[in-house]
Order: sequence, then structure tokens, then C-alpha cells
Amino acid sequence: MDWQAIWLTVKLATLVSMTLLVLGMPLAHWLAFTRWRGKFLIEAVVSLPLVLPPTVLGFYLLMAMGSRSPIGRWWMSLTGHGLAFTFEGLVIASLVYNLPFAVQPMAAAFAQVDPALREASATLGASPLRTFARITLPLSIEGALAGLVLSFAHTVGEFGVVLMVGGNLPGITRTVSVSIYDRVQALDYSGANQTALLLLAFSFTILVMVYGFRRRPWAAVPLT
Repeated sequence: MDWQAIWLTVKLATLVSMTLLVLGMPLAHWLAFTRWRGKFLIEAVVSLPLVLPPTVLGFYLLMAMGSRSPIGRWWMSLTGHGLAFTFEGLVIASLVYNLPFAVQPMAAAFAQVDPALREASATLGASPLRTFARITLPLSIEGALAGLVLSFAHTVGEFGVVLMVGGNLPGITRTVSVSIYDRVQALDYSGANQTALLLLAFSFTILVMVYGFRRRPWAAVPLT
């Protein structure tokens, strides 16, 4: 059992999912309620990782992080080392790759909130932030949870993007999916099966918890 790869994967998935929850929620809220006619362009950009092959996305992300790119040069001047084939590069690539899995469920949940509730909150003098915290978010908690879990689970199962951007460096960029691939390539089917079964049980447990959580009733928190 490659515990080093398992720990690295959990660390990566936790960091990516929590970051996407913070960054993706404002974007999802804007997509759900904006009246800008050109928002479909932003929706297309956000959804692009869903249709692009992981190797294609990984290739362009690798080029964007290379030592000759503006991002790569800036990172080199800031830290003294490159961004590609590092854990930091892996995090950035995972954020881009998993963005639609976090934003789309949250945007769909926000859009289902009754506009009359938001208008009533504004009429009572609540600020937009307070309305979001007391009305929109509590009524959309299932969508926020779905975005969090989907981005976490999808990060755990990444392969093409992480291999292109991070390579296969033990303790730095070797994730569980890459470890399983290595064991299969080495004809170590027993070792690959052990890690795969652990990943399967872990993923199933998370989904059971989420669907159990969704059975709980939720209501908006009163403004008073």
C-alpha cells in the first residue's frame, strides 16, 4: 500500500476542494443571478475542462507553467524554483480542472432559490451579503455540499492532468491514481488492487454520507 501517495492525494483533494468552495461560490452566485447577456462566455470557459481531454488541458497548463511563460518566470523570481512538476503546480492544475465540478452544482442550487425571498430580504433592509448568508446559502446548502464533494472526489481520481503537470515524483506529485498505474505497469496487480479497493471504499463512504446528509430538511435562517 502506497501510503505516501494516499496522504498526498488526500492533502491535494482537501486543499483543492476547500479553495474551490471559497473561490467558486462567488462565481456561481454571479452566474446564477447576473443579467449580463454575455455570461454564456464565462459559462463556456468554466465548463471547458468537462469536454477537453485531460491530456490536452494538462499540456496547455504545463506550457503556462513553464520556465519561459510569464507565470513560470514570475514564480521563479518569487520562489527560486519552477512551478511545473511541483505540488504547487499540481494544486493550480487541479483547481482549473475541477472548477466546473464545484461551480455548476452551486450555481444550479442558487438559481432555484425563490427570487421573492431575496427581494423581501432586500426590502427589509438586509445587505446583499447578509441576504446571501441568511437566505440564499441556507436554501442552497445541498448544492454547496455537492460542489465540495464532487471537486474532492474528482481530484482524488485525477490522472491525465496530474501526470502531465506533476509527473511522477514520489512524495511530491505521485497521487493514488498514478501509483495504481505504476503498479499495473510493473505487473503488481495485487498491490494495485489493494490501493484501488481502498479508494473505492473511501469514495463510496463519502457518497453515502452526502446522500444521507441531503435527507435532512433545511430552511432559511430568519433575518432577526
